Amino acid sequence: MALFAHFRPAELAALSAIADERSVAAGRTVIHKGDTSFDAFVVDRGLVEIQRQTPYGQFTLAQLGHGHLFGEASFIDSVTRSGDAVTRTEAALIALPSYEVRALIERDQKVSVALYWTFWKSLSLKLRRTNDQLGRFFAHLPRGDNAAAKAQRPPTGEFRVDIREKRELFAEQRLSPLEINFLSSLSRERKLKPGQVLFHEGDPGDAMYVVLGGRVLISKFIPGAGEEALAFLERGDYFGEMALIDQAPRSAQARAHDEGAVVLAIPGEVVNGLLDVHKVSSLPLLKILCALVTKRLRELDDKIVGWYILSGGEAASSI
Repeated sequence: MALFAHFRPAELAALSAIADERSVAAGRTVIHKGDTSFDAFVVDRGLVEIQRQTPYGQFTLAQLGHGHLFGEASFIDSVTRSGDAVTRTEAALIALPSYEVRALIERDQKVSVALYWTFWKSLSLKLRRTNDQLGRFFAHLPRGDNAAAKAQRPPTGEFRVDIREKRELFAEQRLSPLEINFLSSLSRERKLKPGQVLFHEGDPGDAMYVVLGGRVLISKFIPGAGEEALAFLERGDYFGEMALIDQAPRSAQARAHDEGAVVLAIPGEVVNGLLDVHKVSSLPLLKILCALVTKRLRELDDKIVGWYILSGGEAASSI
């Protein structure tokens, strides 16, 4: 499975030793919305749908097949389940029981880094698919024109932030002295005027960003509906990491909110070096990224379900 390809044999053996293989008949609910269980699951065979009950029936948020993870969001943030996971076909699942997994990663940092890297990649890919789903969700509406939004370009010119300000930001996130020095030295500051675009949907991605000051709006152009806000990011929030994971174009736009913003750009090669599971990886940074992506994914799922309800159940889920 691609999500576990970076595990070394010893790490994979340790995780496999506590995994629980399960055969599940079609139509069974593996996870119920509101459950307080925090186990994660891997689909080995079959199809699993992530659903929400609405006044207009079940709404499918995602359909997952071989090699896909589900349930990892609750493992990361210890928040109750936000939807049902139902087998669409007979399925073979690999359960990663939360208690045993937490005990394993507590005593083995190499397994911890490898697993959180898997969670980060899985969640980021889900967030990208959910962003892409927005356009298909509204495909029945008349198409609009986003030429005006494309007119603004990223800022240019010189702007400098005292390195002490950078150090303070990364120190707040409880990173190690080595990581603080590394990120403070290699990140590049950018000052955005109110409403100024940092990157557009469809742009190539060569950096990840963290907000130093102000607020950044992540949005997507919806045909027929205009710009739709997906998330408001504040000091310490990271964004733009998805393009570094899958090398695909940006799936949303990032621009400064009303008061402007200052962001730090962390080049892709720096991120890849810092989070390379085969070298020295930053477990604290991985955990921060997992928590942030989990939060954004939950918010976006709520938004899509809300739109479905407001449409009277007429909009397609377009999974």
